[in-house]
Amino acid sequence: MAGAQAPLPAELLTARPVIVVVGPTGIGKTSVAFELAQRLNGEVVVADSRQVYQMLDIATNKPSPEQRQRVRYHMIDFVDPKLTFNAAQYVDGARAAIDDIMTSLRRQLELLDAGAMRQRLLALDPDPGVDLQNPVRMIRAIELLESVGPPLRNLRRRKTPPWSVVRVGLLARLDVIDRRLAERSRSQVERGLIAETQAALDAGVPVNAAVLTGIGYAEALAHLRGEVTLEDLPDVMAASNRRYARRQMRWWRRDPRITWFEIEPDPVPAILKYVENN
Repeated sequence: MAGAQAPLPAELLTARPVIVVVGPTGIGKTSVAFELAQRLNGEVVVADSRQVYQMLDIATNKPSPEQRQRVRYHMIDFVDPKLTFNAAQYVDGARAAIDDIMTSLRRQLELLDAGAMRQRLLALDPDPGVDLQNPVRMIRAIELLESVGPPLRNLRRRKTPPWSVVRVGLLARLDVIDRRLAERSRSQVERGLIAETQAALDAGVPVNAAVLTGIGYAEALAHLRGEVTLEDLPDVMAASNRRYARRQMRWWRRDPRITWFEIEPDPVPAILKYVENN
């Protein structure tokens, strides 16, 4: 039953937070997003301009098949690479994906009877301070607990936060970023970047297609034209990535809304604590 304390403010029980993970290319955003989604029972909306395209997986750095089996991903692998997918289309798709995620847990909970719902809530927080006879309040409490963890009563002592977005950034020393980019470039070539690029061309993807203008495929095309040797290709790719990563960092560091976390050794525990406390 509900305790004697005042009920939780309704604003705290209306939505799960959207965690936005940003950082330079190669820093490890895909891995961190995967770990967060697993720990929070969440889903991932990919915000990469090239991962929307089908066929081309290696230089777009898509999540692995194993990751995609364990976590649900949105905005990935659904656009013909012969076409162009613009920012406005992405915004519409991402909004629809987030709406779908926000309602998926609610749909699951609405299928439970009151007893099962009460049991699930009390397993998350034995003293939630919510009317245990009110299914709507219980559903909202479970949504919040699944996102930020217990105890729910502590939220009364906090100023109501903007639950809509939590922005976290990943960073590292430049030498760490450069090392990661060099390793990734070598791995992409070894995994068959040239063959994947040639297969796209053979399938009718034009050389000026949006997906082929990005780092990795642009250098692979230069190799196919005889302008870059296979031996030099990873270094040329890494150099392009280094320049891009530095531009990205200059851009992101201007945003005061982002809280930054070192990528090494493992930022996930600190990010989870930050999300819970904020």
